[in-house]
Amino acid sequence: MAYYGDISVGTPPQVFTVVYDTGSGNLIMPRSDCHSEACLMHESFTEDASSTLQTVNCWGKPLKEGQKRDKVTITFGTGHISGICVKDRICIGSACTIGDFISATEESSQPFSSFQFDGVFGLALTGMAQAPEFSVVRGLAGQGLLKRPVFSVFLSEVDGENSEITFGDVKDDHMASDLFWVPITGVSGYWEVQIEDITVDGKRQLICKDCRVAVDTGTSQLAGPSEIIDELKAVLNVHSDCSNFLSLPRLGFIIGGHILSLGPADYVSNYGSYCDVSLMELNVPPPKGPLFVFGIPFLQRYYSVYDEPNGRVGFAVAKHQGQIPEVLMQVHAANPDAPQNPKVSSFLSRDRGSVKKVAPER
Repeated sequence: MAYYGDISVGTPPQVFTVVYDTGSGNLIMPRSDCHSEACLMHESFTEDASSTLQTVNCWGKPLKEGQKRDKVTITFGTGHISGICVKDRICIGSACTIGDFISATEESSQPFSSFQFDGVFGLALTGMAQAPEFSVVRGLAGQGLLKRPVFSVFLSEVDGENSEITFGDVKDDHMASDLFWVPITGVSGYWEVQIEDITVDGKRQLICKDCRVAVDTGTSQLAGPSEIIDELKAVLNVHSDCSNFLSLPRLGFIIGGHILSLGPADYVSNYGSYCDVSLMELNVPPPKGPLFVFGIPFLQRYYSVYDEPNGRVGFAVAKHQGQIPEVLMQVHAANPDAPQNPKVSSFLSRDRGSVKKVAPER
C-alpha cells in the first residue's frame, strides 16, 4: 500500500520513517507536542533535543525577534496536516543538508492514523514546496552532494525483492529496456507529462485529447477524468463475475512515443467472484486539469527517473526477479487514417525464468 524508508533529522539525529512522495512538495514530521491520534501513533520530532534547529516562518525566512511563528495547513487527497516551520539538518543515508520542513501540530486521523510511516518526504517539483528552501533534493543537489541532480524509483511487488529509491543516479540493474525521457508539462508542480493517446492491445482509442498524467509515488491507485474512465470501462468490458478476466486486453498509454501498458491485474480489482475496473475517477479542473494520476500499479511496471534541472521524467521497463519483462513498444505520430503498427524499440531480457503474476493491492 505504501513504500517508505528512513531519514534522520536534527543533531543528534532523530530517525523517522517517511513515504517518498513525488505528489507532495514538503518534508512533514509529527511534532512532539502534537496530540492528534495520528501523531501519538508515530515517532515525533523534539525541537529542544536538536542543537542545530532554527526557527523560520513558513516562507523560508528567519523569524525576527518578537515575531510569532506562523502555521501552514497542507491538504492531501484525503486528510490534512497543520504545523509550524523549522530549519534543521536533514540526512538521507550519509548525504545531509540544512533545509526547512513542517513540524506537524495536528494531523487528521484519516488517512494518517492507518499508516505505518511517521511522515511525508515530498519529492514533487520545487514549485509545489512552501518555498525553495523546503525542497530537500534541491538542497542536496545545490550543495553538490549528489552524483547527478536526479533521483530514481524502483518498486517491487513481493517481499523477497527490495524496492529502492536512488538519490543522484540511475540504476541499470533495475531496467529491462532502454530509458527514454519525456518533458514535464503543466504548471501544477507535479511530475506531469503528456499522454498522446490511450491504447487497448496496442490499438489507438482516440479518446484522449490534451491528456496529462502526474507520476505519483505516494498514490496507491490509478486515476483519471471521469468521462475518459467511463469510456475506458465500456471498451475494456470487464465482466463483474470475472468470467473474461484471463482474456482481457492490455491497457496502454502513449507517452513520449512509447506505449506504456498495464495488464488486467494492474487495472482490475479481482476478488475471485467479483471483478471491477480499479481506475478511480479524478476530476481536476483547468488549468491544472484534466489530469491522470499514475500511482503504484504503474510504477511497479516502469522504472522512473526524475530530473528537475532538465525538466524531464525518464521511463524504462522495470526489471523484476523471475519475471519476463514487458516489450517496450514505440509508435509513430497519431494519424487516424493510417494503420497503427507499433514496433518494438527494445527488449533487452534474455532471462526466460518463471513468470510470477502478482495482483497489486490497494
